[in-house]
Amino acid sequence: MSLIVLLLLPFIGSCLAALLPHNARNAESILAGVLSLVGAIQVALWYPQIADGGVIRQEFYWLPSLGLNFVLRMDGFAWLFSMLVLGIGTLVSLYARYYMSPDDPVPRFFAFFLAFMGAMLGLVLSGNLIQIVFFWELTSVFSFLLIGYWHHRADARRGAYMALMVTGAGGLALLLGIMLLGHIAGSYDLDRVLAAGEQIRAHALYPLMLTLVLIGALSKSAQFPFHFWLPHAMAAPTPVSAYLHSATMVKAGVFLLARLWPVLSGTEQWFWIVGGAGACTLLIGAYSAMFQTDLKGLLAYSTISHLGLITLLLGLNSPLAAVAAVFHILNHATFKASLFMAAGIIDHESGTRDIRRLSGLFTLIPYTATLAMVASASMAGVPLLNGFLSKEMFFAETVFISSTAWIEMALPVIATIAGTFSVAYSLRFTVDVFFGPKATDLPHTPHEPPRWMRFPVELLVLICLLVGIFPAHSVGPLLATAARPVVGGTLPEYSLAIWHGWNAPMIMSLLAMAGGILLYLCLRRPLKQGRFTGPPLVSRLNGKQLFERVLILKMRWARRFERLFSTRRLQAQLFLLVLMALLAGMIPLYHSGLSWGNRPKISGSTVFEALWLIAIACALGAAVQAKYHRLAALTMVSVCGLMTCITFVWFSAPDLALTQLAVEVVTTVLILLGLRWLPRRNEAFAPAPGSERRARIRRSRDFVLAGLVGTGMALLSYAMLTRPTPNTISSFYLSRALPQGGGTNVVNVMLVDFRGFDTLGEITVLVAVALTVFALLRRFRPPKESIPLPPQQRSLARDVVTDLVNPRSASDTALGFMMVPAVLVRLLMPVSFVISMYLFMRGHNQPGGGFVAGLVMSVAFILQYMVAGTQWVEAKMSLRPLRWMGTGLLCATLTGIGAMALGYPFLTTHTAHLTLPVLGEIHVASALFFDIGVYAVVVGSTLLILTAIAHQSVRSHRPGLSVPAKIVVSEGAA
Repeated sequence: MSLIVLLLLPFIGSCLAALLPHNARNAESILAGVLSLVGAIQVALWYPQIADGGVIRQEFYWLPSLGLNFVLRMDGFAWLFSMLVLGIGTLVSLYARYYMSPDDPVPRFFAFFLAFMGAMLGLVLSGNLIQIVFFWELTSVFSFLLIGYWHHRADARRGAYMALMVTGAGGLALLLGIMLLGHIAGSYDLDRVLAAGEQIRAHALYPLMLTLVLIGALSKSAQFPFHFWLPHAMAAPTPVSAYLHSATMVKAGVFLLARLWPVLSGTEQWFWIVGGAGACTLLIGAYSAMFQTDLKGLLAYSTISHLGLITLLLGLNSPLAAVAAVFHILNHATFKASLFMAAGIIDHESGTRDIRRLSGLFTLIPYTATLAMVASASMAGVPLLNGFLSKEMFFAETVFISSTAWIEMALPVIATIAGTFSVAYSLRFTVDVFFGPKATDLPHTPHEPPRWMRFPVELLVLICLLVGIFPAHSVGPLLATAARPVVGGTLPEYSLAIWHGWNAPMIMSLLAMAGGILLYLCLRRPLKQGRFTGPPLVSRLNGKQLFERVLILKMRWARRFERLFSTRRLQAQLFLLVLMALLAGMIPLYHSGLSWGNRPKISGSTVFEALWLIAIACALGAAVQAKYHRLAALTMVSVCGLMTCITFVWFSAPDLALTQLAVEVVTTVLILLGLRWLPRRNEAFAPAPGSERRARIRRSRDFVLAGLVGTGMALLSYAMLTRPTPNTISSFYLSRALPQGGGTNVVNVMLVDFRGFDTLGEITVLVAVALTVFALLRRFRPPKESIPLPPQQRSLARDVVTDLVNPRSASDTALGFMMVPAVLVRLLMPVSFVISMYLFMRGHNQPGGGFVAGLVMSVAFILQYMVAGTQWVEAKMSLRPLRWMGTGLLCATLTGIGAMALGYPFLTTHTAHLTLPVLGEIHVASALFFDIGVYAVVVGSTLLILTAIAHQSVRSHRPGLSVPAKIVVSEGAA
């Protein structure tokens, strides 16, 4: 198995999980668990290759000219995180099988869960900085979906929205910082960046770059002052919380800090920003955790505190502190995942997570209680457990740090106080819940969970014990392998012995445990009685309220800006857009001027000039008729489009002519459908005083702007056409289309090969536009009185509708009027399909291609809608526009990925000559499959827009009459 297969496994599983039936909890859990387990086993088998500082690297060409390739890279640190992501993912998959209710949409949960796993795996395996940012944002998106999984709950929606806003904003800052980092290092390749530490730290842009990168990392890992979003993410299901806190999402920030530690650390800026944020988070998180009444809330704040501990260690600029940070990442993952699962079991069995209601559960669930107490002791740093070892290393680093006097005094005090708080909230988790009188007011009577629901907790607790008792043998080699890349290759001397004698770190541990017990005893009664509604003092610094106030302030400013500079009138918006485009075009001309050359001119043609005189007359006529007769104006605009099409033919551009003609047909029909929504021109009412004068001024202003733009474009075109161009870009494409693109139709080769990436972006935009139109129109219904049908036409429309709905009662005239065109158009359907296929198949070498073929097929469907209505077409043909679009995008993307799989840049075309039994030898290019995607997207998008508009276009004019959507154009609408 290669790295790319390992990365694709969770995403493939996500797609498969989404297709499973609603009640298949076992199948979905087995699918997620098996995929995670297979991946974890494969990563474990790679350990010998990376144990001694080795790196497994796999590179796929993406945009090599820009230095952007898709690189997967596994060193020791990435290996550790991959094991955490996949190993804990396996256990969470098993746990979720029993936690999730059969009434929940379980396929959606496991689909999001596996995609989240794949995003985190892509982040830790990325060998390119831009690629890291891409997967970074993917983790934010999928965590948003998982946190808001129970979207019927307001707290889930708020928590998901807050997490997405904070981490998404941090991701934007990270993107800017990463771009600066790549600029400073001269490459976005991670290996080259890691080797340019001195160059990066000495650069003038280092402070700005460091600040931006740290904003992204600190916001992701919920570090001060961005820590407020994480407790609100507890609205997610407990399996999500266990996974998010132990191996994914919040660990992404500390992963990035550790990954870039050899490059960014070692400066005063790094020490104060990273160390300061870590110290504040360590204290605030631990202090707040003591006063929580929700089990998951207590664990959430404890996660914030422990992430602060890791961040503080990374900020100390010490290689040994970096090793301790890596060690605590591993330890925290084990005990925190087990604690969240234990909290989920308590909630699942008792029906509540409120610590004030829980008491005496040890007698009811003794086995689960024992497991939870061991994990909680590890979180508190009790000896013979893994948490104790990394906490001792942390205490040692704060004691032996070399800095200013007050830093050397303050850090041990901060560490001891934080340790005291951690003991106190760990005792709250165990003593208050499992001991004392047995609770009597619980929603359910607790009992031990199913055997396999408890198995993940048992395994994680066993790891806590093994690492705590036999650290050197159980985790020593793994820690050395994972920490070596973080510190830059040379490990400092350290010992994983359980006992180091009576030293300062040991004394600090004893003080923390004794102080934590005393603090718990002092707070136990008032906390159990609910005297504290939140942590004193700190609760006033409510990050959630600050976040919401900032959002409200931004919304107010946005509304003011909208009132000042925006309008709902389309004409005014278009005027501003055209004006901005004109100004943007004039700026370079102002500096460089505009001149034309003496290139020989060809002789004019009377016929061509006459054609464009007709087009100019139609354009002017459309401007005049737009006030009185919109249908006539649309007809004249269509004539302008036809003249453009003839111009393309005149200048030997048949591809453009075909496309222009098909586009004119489709857009004309769509605009016809939209005419009925425009405001009605009712001459029965007198115009408001001054309105005619304002209208004349507006039209004059628009005419002046249109004249300036038209004149500017004419001058610019004339200047370009008269200049001698010996080395044109056209010669580049003409000389390379056949040997490199495998086709003689240069236009099509450009679209699907040389500029294939642009075309992929364009069809993606087309899909987005179609979905936007559909989403807007499905909620919009024009008022019935806006249908501007005169009485005579309203009567005719009513008769036509009656004939369609109830043909037996139809008059012979109306029935004959509608049935003859319908029969003819339906007979044209297979002919249109053949023409479409003909244009498609010949497109790589002759005029045609996927775009124009898709438009021709769209016209055929439009004709069916026109004569039979959307309901008939959908019933008879079962058209599904969304599937057309999705299949098209998938086909186009897979074509590009296929080239990368063969070791070529994205969307590189390959050609082959096949010999078939009947057809003989045919020429096939891989661009054919890309063109299939273009074809499907064009057809699907056109159908979706047409369906969205046509379903609104006719309303019943009789009470209780259901009307099939028909394309109706009336004089009144025009």
